[in-house]
Amino acid sequence: MEFLTDYGLFLAKAVTLVAAVLVIVAGIVSAAQKTRHSDHEDGELHLKKLNDQYRELKETLQKRMLDASRQKSWLKARKKEEKAEKKAKKSKSAKDSHDGEERARVFVLDFHGDIKASDTDAFRRSITAVLSVADPQRDEVVVRLESGGGLVHSYGLAAAQMDRIRSKGVALTACVDKVAASGGYMMACVADRIIASPFAIVGSIGVVAQLPNFHRFLKKNDVDFEVLTAGEHKRTLTIFGENTEQGRAKFLDDLEDTHQLFKDYVGERRPSVDLAAVANGDVWFGRRALDVQLIDEVRTSDEYLIEACDRADVMAVSYRRRKSLPEKLGLAASDAAEATVWRLLGSLRHRYFQ
Repeated sequence: MEFLTDYGLFLAKAVTLVAAVLVIVAGIVSAAQKTRHSDHEDGELHLKKLNDQYRELKETLQKRMLDASRQKSWLKARKKEEKAEKKAKKSKSAKDSHDGEERARVFVLDFHGDIKASDTDAFRRSITAVLSVADPQRDEVVVRLESGGGLVHSYGLAAAQMDRIRSKGVALTACVDKVAASGGYMMACVADRIIASPFAIVGSIGVVAQLPNFHRFLKKNDVDFEVLTAGEHKRTLTIFGENTEQGRAKFLDDLEDTHQLFKDYVGERRPSVDLAAVANGDVWFGRRALDVQLIDEVRTSDEYLIEACDRADVMAVSYRRRKSLPEKLGLAASDAAEATVWRLLGSLRHRYFQ
């Protein structure tokens, strides 16, 4: 027992020492990266040609469906085809250059929205890069959008970034595979065309605000809370103070005004939508959203982009900020915790709901 006690103490000290060293190293690396970021860009633009990606998927499947003896002849034939394709592409490129014509391009941007629309900064940088090269006569921007909405001002800015594309006259398509509701739909409605999958959630043209109030709890425990303001409407509702009917009325007026601005925004960009019927905060699945003209077509983003590969060079564009070591460690821990929670929920579902 004495040996086990000593060993346990030694192990605890060793773990503490290693943890302290890791924290110090992480701090040094983080400080070095911050210094480097102050001198250089804190991120970089990534470009991926989806034509090649989709073709590689197809060819991989074709190859694996053949037995070993037929794979050799298939690879030989494929190499010949690739040579011919390169030659034809080179010839066409020279002809287009001579004629002053170029192949159309489709730029694909992704926006994954949380409550703060945190993706907006990277999104605006990607848009700035695309607009610097896009030709309104032949090019198109496709935004794969996924968001259930969030803060009004945050999503207002994200939608304004999409307005930049539209104001430049570049064709803009929004693809919704899962959800574009509330602030997410505020962004989607900017597009010239909205495409959604059959069960994507669309709509929620409304505004909501909620907050707890601890005034009675504080009063019960003899705790005073004072709010001092200058200006009649500087504070309408409060978490800890006593709320008044006048404050509630003003807060509701603000919500109604925000809702009206939201409706006006949608109406200007999608005049065919009957706002009286859809601007009630309700949501629709893709097929039902088509009936009320919240979207223009029911299909997935994959279908749309694979077809686009036949007529254009399709390129996914993204701006990624370089993450520091502590951020990477934090993200890894967060991903691990999330995976654990989902596994636990999955096991509970199998145990209790089947």
